[in-house]
Amino acid sequence: MEKRSQRQREIMSRLRSGRTLSVSALASDLSVSDETIRRELRALEDHGVIIREYGGARMAAPAMEGPLHQRMDENAEAKLRIARAAAGLVPDGAILFIDSGTTSCFIARQLVDRKSLTVITNSLGVANDLGGINNNRLFLAGGQMDYDYRAFSDHVAQDYVRGFTPHLAILSVGGISIDRGLMDFHPGEAEMSRIAYATSKRVLLGADSSKFGRYALVQTAALAEVDILVTDQPLNDDYASAFSHAEILIA
Repeated sequence: MEKRSQRQREIMSRLRSGRTLSVSALASDLSVSDETIRRELRALEDHGVIIREYGGARMAAPAMEGPLHQRMDENAEAKLRIARAAAGLVPDGAILFIDSGTTSCFIARQLVDRKSLTVITNSLGVANDLGGINNNRLFLAGGQMDYDYRAFSDHVAQDYVRGFTPHLAILSVGGISIDRGLMDFHPGEAEMSRIAYATSKRVLLGADSSKFGRYALVQTAALAEVDILVTDQPLNDDYASAFSHAEILIA
């Protein structure tokens, strides 16, 4: 029994990356048979901690992410590379919507030398970084602040952002899946993303490799709605095909 418990802990440890892992990969990694892994996955699914899929499994999506300061440290090097590459696509004078995701916050910090930007945002951090400098204009959505996200995403903020038509929306994402599209953890932030996809002329999505194959709580948009994808690793064949319509930039 103790051996089974240890094996289940090891399986969960590997699935906490947020990716879907195959039965064969888990079996090889743990030096057990495919059937042993299937048995452990059935037990974990019965406890509601994983979701089994054809040929593999993933963790059940958590209801929320951690606070912003904690998430800013996750995959920080990859996010910085993405931010530098994405910033190169933003000219002086651009009209931007920038959401409150951590990758978007990294991108905003790389735009401090741009001039005459018009920035619409629901992020307090983005507002602090880009407001009041270089002849920029800043429009900050108000309402009730979510202190974990350092952002405004309630109905008041959503109605405010809905009135703008940016040249470019710079967005982050909680998870990316071939079958479920783009997902987020926070319902208010997910709705902010939907508004940005609907109102912006073009959408730039910044997403590090950990987001691919990861599931989140709320679906936000189809992969086809992304115009520019900036990421840190080459895409596998399935994702390359799914994003074939978009401009893809590997940082």
